[in-house]
Amino acid sequence: MENGVSPEQGIAMEASPEVGRARDSNPAACSQPGPRSRPRLVFHTQLAHGSPTGRIEGFTNVKELYAKIAHVFNISPTEILFCTLNTHKVDMQKLLGGQIGLEDFIFAHVRGETKEVELTKTEDALGLTITDNGAGYAFIKRIKEGSIINRVRTVCVGDSIEAINDQTIVGCRHYEVAKMLRELPKAQPFTLRLVEPKRAFDMIGQRTKSSKCPGDGKVASGRETLRLRAQGTASLEEGPSAEEEEATQRVDDLLESYMGIRDLELASTLLELARERPAPMEFAQGLDSVLGEFAFPGEFVAEVWAAISEARGGRK
Repeated sequence: MENGVSPEQGIAMEASPEVGRARDSNPAACSQPGPRSRPRLVFHTQLAHGSPTGRIEGFTNVKELYAKIAHVFNISPTEILFCTLNTHKVDMQKLLGGQIGLEDFIFAHVRGETKEVELTKTEDALGLTITDNGAGYAFIKRIKEGSIINRVRTVCVGDSIEAINDQTIVGCRHYEVAKMLRELPKAQPFTLRLVEPKRAFDMIGQRTKSSKCPGDGKVASGRETLRLRAQGTASLEEGPSAEEEEATQRVDDLLESYMGIRDLELASTLLELARERPAPMEFAQGLDSVLGEFAFPGEFVAEVWAAISEARGGRK
């Protein structure tokens, strides 16, 4: 088995046997159901450049997920740049975000070669869209056609930004990195230290989500996902509706337009806040209290509210 080709894939959902009921002559005691253990979700994973298949479980956020993957393959969690779902390729449309489908197969992309690039900012925007892995690494999700960065062929989608002018940014969130890049002075050279992901073999096809491990039972409806949160525990939820997917995509587009970042988990969080706060002023106040560190511009907040309302069918 190599590079994603394995008979094992998907997710196993295993439940411990029901705890036995105590024998008691009291009929009322016998009628009480015993406690039941929560189902145990088991995901399958490989290193994107090729490895045996591993099994991971028991994580509630992205950092714990990376730690579990690192333990399986005997590497440091800091070696993992990002993960994709159901493909070993550096595909930014398949990035692992805040949700994992119950049949998704996780591929971990690890550190490859380090490179330094010297650039001069001749325009206001470099043409980069930044995202992060939720565990300390910001990386390039999109390069705008015809931009400054697009003319530098050594800079690629998927490259992690490790330092700007020798100032390390490991541990910074994507919006912080985007702000640093926006604030670089024009006509002054600067240096980016980048780490590219170790490459997989391109002849291997991407994995579909339909097949399962031998002996694994069918899991619910197939639309359920494991929702990972930056704070709090993970939860098993139904997959987003078409309306929610449309609204999330619109908000993600606005994040890129206003802040130079893409983050589907953040877009989903904004959607949840809008659902909980039915008036635009309440929504704006909720953003300040929950996500104040982002310092969202007022125009962005207004457009997000409008996009979410339109996706819901015009309800304000």
